[in-house]
Amino acid sequence: MKTLIVYAHPEPKSLNGSLKDLAVSTLLNAGHEVQVSDLYAMNWKAVVDAADYGPEASRPLKVALDSGRAFDSGMLTADVLVEQAKLLWADTIIFQFPLWWYTMPAILKGWVDRVFTYRFAYGVGEHSDTKYGERFGEGTLAGRRALLSVTVGGPESHYGARGINGPIDDLLFPIQHGILYYPGIEVLPPFVLYGADRMTGEDYADVAKAWEQRLLTLESTEPIAFRRQNFGDYEIPSLHLKEGREPAGRTGFGLHVRG
Repeated sequence: MKTLIVYAHPEPKSLNGSLKDLAVSTLLNAGHEVQVSDLYAMNWKAVVDAADYGPEASRPLKVALDSGRAFDSGMLTADVLVEQAKLLWADTIIFQFPLWWYTMPAILKGWVDRVFTYRFAYGVGEHSDTKYGERFGEGTLAGRRALLSVTVGGPESHYGARGINGPIDDLLFPIQHGILYYPGIEVLPPFVLYGADRMTGEDYADVAKAWEQRLLTLESTEPIAFRRQNFGDYEIPSLHLKEGREPAGRTGFGLHVRG
């Protein structure tokens, strides 16, 4: 298995740093290949601008169309091209980050904004009366798997069905469904550590065992059963879920998960 770890935390000695290091050693010892994109160590540029697209940048700037032209002509900046190549190389992508203000750190969102360009991660495939592009289960990155490994400061009860922060599955839905599944990546159930700010060394020993177990079962873990866009569950072109496809009483983001 070829695994890309995209790591976003400014402190190498943090809990996130330890989890990243453990993932590298565990996977290498199991005979897998690993690459790491350590975004802070790389001093990753987090903002999209005209410089990303070279001579393909228009005035006024049109991010989607300009990024697509730059991708097609090979004129994207070198740092973006390297990250796209890593994604195409990988079988599995692990995203290691803390949940900050209910989402990923800005540097990681900036990695997505710059790397997931038009014509690479979206804007591909046929648009017709029966198909609305290759996305949500199809696309350039189909055949790959991803796992979010996320540390959360608050206790688990704050992120339950009635918790004040909202269910963790809802908070992660925009990332898991909207960023990863959109270009075709199958998404594994996340590895979430709650109460990260209060974790002790003794706690970490148990966490490390659980993390190693998840890493060693990546290939056999069933992905989240998100509905595929072009395979009968949605009306096209409205992309509304067809009546009666959901279990009785299910609403919200859960509508887009089978079963």
